[in-house]
Amino acid sequence: MERTFAMIKPDGVRRGLTPELLARIARKGYRVVGLKQMVISRQTAETHYSEHRERPFFGELVDFITGGPVVAMALEGNEAVAGWRAMMGATNPANAAPGTIRADFATTTGENVTHGSDSAESAERELGLFFAAGELLD
Repeated sequence: MERTFAMIKPDGVRRGLTPELLARIARKGYRVVGLKQMVISRQTAETHYSEHRERPFFGELVDFITGGPVVAMALEGNEAVAGWRAMMGATNPANAAPGTIRADFATTTGENVTHGSDSAESAERELGLFFAAGELLD
């Protein structure tokens, strides 16, 4: 079993997509071992997106992700990192495969409903950033 970090971003929460996305996760067979709705602090957002710090969109990205509640999740299942990323679809919804979350719900590259760790190492780092010891189910 592998764990990954997943997030429903502020645009997805604002649009009421949380129940639909949780249903898709359940239908895929992933186990939700951590779940919380929260507003991300600026410091946490800057740490979370630190690999983008030098890019011109960094400030806009941090402003967006801290601009409303998100749903942070820890998912567990076979090949959860790759599987969740496949479920999300391409970052740009115009390039996302039909039936993926972003193809179905995202409006722009900047407001693309979801986030998912891009590797097992990123998943471990992101899970540690959003969930304290003891918050995840065994």
